[in-house]
Amino acid sequence: MGRARRARRIAQTAAYGGGVGVAGLGAIGALSYGVLRVEAALTRRIVGQRFEAPPVDAGRYGAGSGEPIRLVMLGDSTAAGLGVDHPHETIGATIANGVAAFSGRPVEVTNVAVVGAESPGLESQLERALAETPSPDVALLLIGANDVTHRIDRSVAVRHLEMTVRRLRETGAEVVVGTCPDLGAVEPVPQPLRWLARRWSRDLAAAQTVAVVEAGGRAVSIGDMLGAAFTADPQTLFSADRFHPSAAGYARVAAALLPSVSAALDLFGERTTPTRPSPQRGEGIGPVARAATLAVAHPGTEVAPAEIAGQARGRQGRWAVLRHRIRPAVPASTADPQPVSHEAAPDGAAVGSASTDDSSGRMPSREDTSVR
Repeated sequence: MGRARRARRIAQTAAYGGGVGVAGLGAIGALSYGVLRVEAALTRRIVGQRFEAPPVDAGRYGAGSGEPIRLVMLGDSTAAGLGVDHPHETIGATIANGVAAFSGRPVEVTNVAVVGAESPGLESQLERALAETPSPDVALLLIGANDVTHRIDRSVAVRHLEMTVRRLRETGAEVVVGTCPDLGAVEPVPQPLRWLARRWSRDLAAAQTVAVVEAGGRAVSIGDMLGAAFTADPQTLFSADRFHPSAAGYARVAAALLPSVSAALDLFGERTTPTRPSPQRGEGIGPVARAATLAVAHPGTEVAPAEIAGQARGRQGRWAVLRHRIRPAVPASTADPQPVSHEAAPDGAAVGSASTDDSSGRMPSREDTSVR
């Protein structure tokens, strides 16, 4: 089964409250999971020092005038900033400073992310966030890694994420989700655990993307953004534990997320002056599952809701726009254990047709389209 179909199936199962097996391990079997447990134990011995707690980055950023933009952060240790020493080095602080610079307004950050959080814990985080900031302007979620490492049922994880995005959208907040990172890119993780981690991470990220777009949010692929760079310069991009990013690593992730957060807040004027996706940049509009499949292999790619001829859905589900808002700092990884299959788009959008090149990430656009 191709990744696009798996992503649709997981998201559909999540919507109806079912399950597809613990973290998708049923097809791997007990023997492979036994290998996974042994390798994971070895990895924990290899990984370096642990940190007591992340820095507290809640507060006001920027010195502009006007009402502050309210940004809430939810998710796991990446959203919390574990691995850095100073509050201004976290993703939340970096995003806040960037938004403040673009908008000319201060940004108020509320960070309720929890180290070790899994997707089922997002509801409690959301309650705390809304208690402190009842009407956020934008929410940024980073979640998924612990769902993979802790064997959370993917449909359960996706269902909790989708419910959280929907609730945030109901408050009027724009929502940007950084999907599950590619755990196969973490250097201390040995084979075959890295092979399995990469497959599970990408499958979860694709399903997360489908769910987030269905709920009205924007998904940004984190993928193996630090993988090749870590191999080249591990002392710079990863912290002392060799697992969590350093300040430079977080800055790289924040740089991928900032354009999507800024676009969600309409700081680029896209709502009043819409821009068409650029086929030359590998952008386009098509079925969300297809867009999700392309996005997971190309870090920094945004997938957001779209319409074709005034319609939000086609025969293959929700329409979505795929954008490359940043130029990749490193080549996209092609080490995917499950090659992506091509799927036709019978509604007329040439996405996933036989002429589409998966390795390029191209998603042909169509003229009579609009992006929401």
